[in-house]
Amino acid sequence: QVHLVESGGGLVQPGGSLRLSCVVSERIASIGAMGWYRQSPGKQREFVAAVTSGGTLTYADSVKGRFTISRDNAQNTVYLQMDSLKPEDTAVYYCCADLYRTLWSRYWGQGTQVTVSS
Repeated sequence: QVHLVESGGGLVQPGGSLRLSCVVSERIASIGAMGWYRQSPGKQREFVAAVTSGGTLTYADSVKGRFTISRDNAQNTVYLQMDSLKPEDTAVYYCCADLYRTLWSRYWGQGTQVTVSS
């Protein structure tokens, strides 16, 4: 079974930085878009950033200029560099990836907590 394994969450002060990583646990013939979503208590899960297999980047307006998404295709890994963090960035962050096995499906990580607080 394919797993997306996330790491890098934690507690950081406002203005600080964190880097999240997410690796696909097994070799997959084709990986399409990879991305990050987040969910705060009492809110719906929201889009944060995505990168296509061709390298096209997309960001939510709330994180533009502060977050940077990237991917390492050789390592089946997607990263989210988060700078100038704000308390409102506090959430559980989930990575996702579109993977082709016998058909294209979206897979999700288990989530990693990011808390921005002084």
